[in-house]
Amino acid sequence: MGRTATRLFVTAAGMAAALIGAPLAIADTLGDLRARTPEQEIVYFVLPDRFANGDPKNDKGGLQGGPLQTGYDPTSRAFYHGGDLKGLAAKLDYIQGLGATAIWLAPVFKNKPVQGAKGQESAGYHGYWVTDFTTVDPHFGTDADFKALVDAAHGRGMKVYMDIIANHTADVIQYRESPTSVAPYRSKGDYPWSRRGGVAGYPINVGFVGDEDGTAANWTRLTDPAFAYTPVVPKGEESIKIPAWLNDPLYYHNRGDTDWKGESAQYGDFIGLDDLATEDPRVVDGFIAIYKGWIDRFGIDGYRIDTARHVNAAFWRAFIPAIRAHAAAKGIPNFHVFGEVATDAYDPALLASWTRNAAFPAVLDFAFMRAAVDAASGKSGTDMLARLGDDDALYEGGKAAALQLPTFLGNHDAGRFGYFLRQAKPDIAPDELLARALLGHAMLLTLRGVPTLYYGDEQGFVGTGNDQQARQDMFASKVAEYNADSLIGTQATTATDNFRTDHPLYRAIAKLAKIRRDIPALSRGATVLRASSDKPGLFAVSRVDPDTGREVLVAFNTSSAPLSANVAVDPASGGFATLAGACPATSAAPGSLSLSIPAFGYAVCAAHP
Repeated sequence: MGRTATRLFVTAAGMAAALIGAPLAIADTLGDLRARTPEQEIVYFVLPDRFANGDPKNDKGGLQGGPLQTGYDPTSRAFYHGGDLKGLAAKLDYIQGLGATAIWLAPVFKNKPVQGAKGQESAGYHGYWVTDFTTVDPHFGTDADFKALVDAAHGRGMKVYMDIIANHTADVIQYRESPTSVAPYRSKGDYPWSRRGGVAGYPINVGFVGDEDGTAANWTRLTDPAFAYTPVVPKGEESIKIPAWLNDPLYYHNRGDTDWKGESAQYGDFIGLDDLATEDPRVVDGFIAIYKGWIDRFGIDGYRIDTARHVNAAFWRAFIPAIRAHAAAKGIPNFHVFGEVATDAYDPALLASWTRNAAFPAVLDFAFMRAAVDAASGKSGTDMLARLGDDDALYEGGKAAALQLPTFLGNHDAGRFGYFLRQAKPDIAPDELLARALLGHAMLLTLRGVPTLYYGDEQGFVGTGNDQQARQDMFASKVAEYNADSLIGTQATTATDNFRTDHPLYRAIAKLAKIRRDIPALSRGATVLRASSDKPGLFAVSRVDPDTGREVLVAFNTSSAPLSANVAVDPASGGFATLAGACPATSAAPGSLSLSIPAFGYAVCAAHP
């Protein structure tokens, strides 16, 4: 190597050290943490029941009996396994070491422990079958345990996001007309509010003009909930829900089970879960009060909102501004609210409509998931990823607002990223599987949005499908199906605990997370598309530092062969420092950088004058 080349190399290496050398300081005060905007976070999403068991005494939630009474059966993927808030608090070192700055917990509210038809029972380990919206489920611990977790996270400069529900409660209300079977959905046309049991039925709810009138005066005229079915509350469960107003069938739609299409998607019960009449102003006010209370009591930092698309937009237009204003008044100006608008398709128009019509500041970015998974798996080219930049203009607030969209590769409902990789190539070799898993996480941590890591992916968890099949234990599992699965990048299985900080995915994610935290362009910068294709191969973008205007070029090779290419860059970029992969120290010519990237590889190159 000649003297000039040596000097350039030293300069580039020194620049890289300057850019990422110093560790990110943990927030000195709670005010420092509160000042961070949502796009500056790296989120770790965890189901407390499946993470770590800090107190075996609460495994059965204080209940007596077997699994059908307590909900506890660590050998079944459908029941509680024993993870709790103390266990999660004890593993904060592990989560922070991965690079996460915020923890999103699946719901911790008190749930109906077991529900389902005989022979099809399962437990509320996931947290979405709420009976008491005001307290922590005893399977997870106590309110004091939750406060201790939040305080411990805040002491480390980490935020805590709660997963919340306003669409439904646990399955308590039954229907007289369908006592032993699923109740088919009954529409507003066939079963109007104004008649009992159909258009020819007895007149009821005189003066009620329908749910589109959200005034209190109108809703006080709805006095009979038996317009479609006759709701019945089983003996002994008349007061099971808290707050107490939730026990009144008047506050529910009572129209039977949704078929997930059309009108029933908003008005139907979710597989029996009692669907709330969120058009009623008393329900709106009730949920605003509930979720203001958690901010007041625990000082949490944000809400992920479950089943957002199954609630009328007017509810969210009242709820979200009220919650954000309340948080701001409590000294939490950057309270992050993001909704679940679930879809399997690349459909940013659908996602964006909920930011425009329903006041969501952000939604989970299912479009990113589809584009990144298909590209990283080799199932498609990188053209969907390339579209994201233009489609971001659809969101309320445009491309700047899209920076706050939580991005992800898989989750507890859709399935894990590793599972998608195996689906795309069932005969994939272990080395390629690991390489593609690393590639996908590099995309997640360097492209726009709020990277959201699903617990266990950093340990190579794969699973065999979605829902229960994607909810493995981090502690030693007793579920035979989980333990039979081969993991990515390791010979270990879920039969032993998996908190290894030397796992290749954990180490790579931690490195990329540090780069992202230290480089403002990667969290707050605009995106300029540099290269893409409708076939596997090169995808490259520049992320532009919002303060200095300097670019960070991020490039990926989604193909199975190494590639070399000249990539357009800003002509003003005088040289480049390697943050990850391999980057030339200088441009091939003003406005062009020559890159060589191995199969399934990536490079992160920071420009300097």
